Amino acid sequence: MSDKSKNINKPKKEVIESPWVIAWRRLKKNKLAMSGLIILIVLIVIAVVGPMVYSQSWETTNLTNSLQAPSAKHPLGTDQVGRDVLARLMYGGRISLSVGVVAVVIQVLIGSVLGIVAGYYGGWIDTVIMRFVDILMCFPFLPLLIMLGAIMSDLKVEPQFRIYVVMFIIGIVGWPGLCRLVRGQILSLREQEFMQAAEALGLRDKRKMFVHLLPNTLASIIVSATLGVGGAIMTESGLSFLGLGVTPPTPTWGNMIQAAQDQYALQFQPWLWVPPGVCIFLTVMAINLFGDGLRDALDPKLKV
Repeated sequence: MSDKSKNINKPKKEVIESPWVIAWRRLKKNKLAMSGLIILIVLIVIAVVGPMVYSQSWETTNLTNSLQAPSAKHPLGTDQVGRDVLARLMYGGRISLSVGVVAVVIQVLIGSVLGIVAGYYGGWIDTVIMRFVDILMCFPFLPLLIMLGAIMSDLKVEPQFRIYVVMFIIGIVGWPGLCRLVRGQILSLREQEFMQAAEALGLRDKRKMFVHLLPNTLASIIVSATLGVGGAIMTESGLSFLGLGVTPPTPTWGNMIQAAQDQYALQFQPWLWVPPGVCIFLTVMAINLFGDGLRDALDPKLKV
């Protein structure tokens, strides 16, 4: 028998793909999700790189150039004290995106850890954590944030520090939903065969929770975090618009839209409030499209 015939009869090795490779292939087929990812990447690059290459400064004031319409020197015009709107828009994007990401990281750290602990141990530990979660979820989210923002204003927190306080507040208030989601998955996973094997091997609880259980909840955590970034950006924008979040002179997309409170600016100076509004819309829409596609891609029940 020739070597060629031997190769034909030889069975082909089956290539086993990891779940992440399968999820990425599913995600690439979703045009809406990929469009959202591309829009999000473009906005992040502009916010990060833009202020470094753009000639105008976001904090330089010039009252003689105040409220100028868009021109070659100032593509998006100037604000009430002559600051370049485009420069402030790009720098404000850094702040708004940072608030969204950091707030969600805080939510994920607190919510996932407490959810795993509550689901794994059960009993009185689960009862205490879940009753605390129930108490937090009884408070209306937005009024609670407005109250905390008002307290921050009364304490006269400096604008450069309000950014971090807003990140912390949104993160602290927003973790209960993720905690309940993770706990529900852990209650199901801890009865699986791989956990019985880990129990038979005598592994420590810490290793069983964070090495064996946590990776099996990552899909839900990633999707929740992705969608949570958009919600955090909207929350920061709403607080800043009301004057309770990040305050001038530090720009964010939310406090830049405050110009729309003036009827004259609303009608005759759209360059002050339309660009930040469009940026908020595009960012949240892109994150939601990408988050929906990521949820579908990580769903093991869907066909490849």
